Amino acid sequence: MRVVFMGSPAFAVPCLRALAAHHQVALVVSQPDKPAGRGGQLTAPPVKVAALELGLPIIQPRSARTGELRDALVASGAELAAVVAYGKILPADVLAALPRGCLNVHGSILPRYRGAAPVQWAVIHGDAETGVDIMQLDEGMDTGPVLLEKRVAIDPEETAGELLERLAPLGAAALIEALAHLDALVPRPQDHAAATHAPMLEKADGAIDFIGPAAVVAARIRGMDPWPGAYATHREQPLKLFRARAVAGGDAPGAVIAIDATGITVACGDGAVAIRDVQAAGRKRMAAAQFAAGRGIAVGDVLRKPT
Repeated sequence: MRVVFMGSPAFAVPCLRALAAHHQVALVVSQPDKPAGRGGQLTAPPVKVAALELGLPIIQPRSARTGELRDALVASGAELAAVVAYGKILPADVLAALPRGCLNVHGSILPRYRGAAPVQWAVIHGDAETGVDIMQLDEGMDTGPVLLEKRVAIDPEETAGELLERLAPLGAAALIEALAHLDALVPRPQDHAAATHAPMLEKADGAIDFIGPAAVVAARIRGMDPWPGAYATHREQPLKLFRARAVAGGDAPGAVIAIDATGITVACGDGAVAIRDVQAAGRKRMAAAQFAAGRGIAVGDVLRKPT
């Protein structure tokens, strides 16, 4: 099948590679290069890097609404477009540009977690299960009918980054399966009344307040890994937190109540969290026990929510 691929981040790369191995990719569409890092150097999105490696033609329109993208899709001669975390809502003329429209690979069990960060919010909310849906795109935000669904369990100590890495190849396999059986798949309309949303994360979402239950605090720390990162204030300085799990224990919320080889234990509003790794400002990430051994933190210290 002749297809167009639309995507930008690393999550989308396995889908592009799978498409290139099984179908004819007529065109790749990705977000424009953007400044990254402290130097602000223009950096290509991972999908562009992969497309160039595969020798595929690529365009990076700044807008989906100028007609440029629609015209490029029509000129490609493709039958449909596969869209994976492209990063823009597609207007009606783009959705109708190809004979079979646009299929989307979405990292949740729809209608749960419509939006830009479904995997992260599944971890933040402590869900036991998630998955990948192949859906037909319409003009709404992830509101189209579902064609194929694959479900997986979420490990109790899994980070959002680790879950994204697991779901990416699952999404690729689901996409290839859906294309192979496209004519036989029966679209399942979503229950819009049951929809929940997964907005894009912001830096402020990573600020940790230990006043909540330990399971909630630990899940939020894992859901913020790798971006925007979970952080608290320690001795009036920011401290990033990694690898949290709920454990028994109690004291004033935020108080460091134990330090051992497994990390530091911090009291919450109910229970406590064990934090394995930390990163102080201007330093590398390290084991929390190592940080404590260097007198970076001590029992009795308090971690506070940044203001």
